[in-house]
Amino acid sequence: MSTDFRAVQTPCIGVCTINDDGLCDGCLRTGDEIAGWLAMEDAQREQLMDLVLPAREARRA
Repeated sequence: MSTDFRAVQTPCIGVCTINDDGLCDGCLRTGDEIAGWLAMEDAQREQLMDLVLPAREARRA
């Protein structure tokens, strides 16, 4: 039996503090994104990892 399984790693780095802007200092996810991570489809996680989080990081720089 062949399975095409690819786990999407969490962006969590263990710095778990939500700032006034509503984003985690460590991973830049919102509280809702953190809470819903395990329930997300892989495509949603990949979009966050590849597009959303890098864009948020660029805006902070």
